[in-house]
Amino acid sequence: MDRIDAMRAFVAVVTEGSFSKAAITMQLSPQLVSKYVAKLEEELHTRLLNRTTRKVSLTEAGSQYFTHAQQILLSIDEMASQLGGLQQHPKGVLRISAPVSFALKHMAKLITDFQARYPSVTVDLQLSDRKVDIVEEGFDIALRIGQLQSSSLIAKQIAPIRVVLCASPEYLKAHGTPKQLEDLESHRYLHYSYMNVETKGQIYKYLKTKQFKEHSVFHSNNGDVLVEAAIAGGGLILQPTFIASEALSSGKLVVVLPEYEPSPLGLYAVYAHRKLLPHKVRCFIDFMTNYYARRRIGMRIYSFKHRDIKKATTHYVSWLSVQANLSKH
Repeated sequence: MDRIDAMRAFVAVVTEGSFSKAAITMQLSPQLVSKYVAKLEEELHTRLLNRTTRKVSLTEAGSQYFTHAQQILLSIDEMASQLGGLQQHPKGVLRISAPVSFALKHMAKLITDFQARYPSVTVDLQLSDRKVDIVEEGFDIALRIGQLQSSSLIAKQIAPIRVVLCASPEYLKAHGTPKQLEDLESHRYLHYSYMNVETKGQIYKYLKTKQFKEHSVFHSNNGDVLVEAAIAGGGLILQPTFIASEALSSGKLVVVLPEYEPSPLGLYAVYAHRKLLPHKVRCFIDFMTNYYARRRIGMRIYSFKHRDIKKATTHYVSWLSVQANLSKH
């Protein structure tokens, strides 16, 4: 059995939602697709899919394998695309959707440097924190931050994004500094409207409780506004360090409950098709990956406590290890 073909069959079944639809996409018979997946499960000695007459669903092992399989296949196809496009010169209009706060702080220099290297590419950057429909709205790439749900879109992780709970020294002096999660019940919370509280981690789990929701006194779809409100003493915020970095480094905000800091989120480049990816898109993704890797955006460590530094560094090294392992396949 060709492991790569079996992996593609498995990913297609999950993406399309059934063996029959996956077979159509892959231009294979449903029987062969089913055989590929069965052989893959046999080799891995674990069940990847729960099958019923109506649908298929991922097991816990299948969910983990799906995430890694997507990245492995993406790396393989990227290599093929790069080799095939060595003689091509990127040109044309590159339409990008990006989160507002992230783009304002981190994309102007990136795009300027990218166009200095590829002057034939015109960039159309649209800022929005909503999840745009890439196909319907005509975007080549959408940058998204978080832990993405599985979909038919292709997602390449560009960098880890560190998230911290913080507040102003003045607020903590007036209301006390939380020492454990239960202490948050007596505090005001400034809530980011687009935050996915289904993300794993004790902080996110606590944010879903009824008691804590009652203390969410300020809601906004913009992180910069919430940071300014926190600096003014409005309450606690859970925000990426790429937004709160200046306030943290200057002491206007301080980290709260660092031992409960969640694992980093991801900055992803999301696009519609893996096959025949336009050279301008491939060049931008590669350029962006290298650009942000050099700067470690989203994982910068400011004047936090030693244990906080150690935890952030561990998260970053772990992320680098995963990327290195994926690149070997």
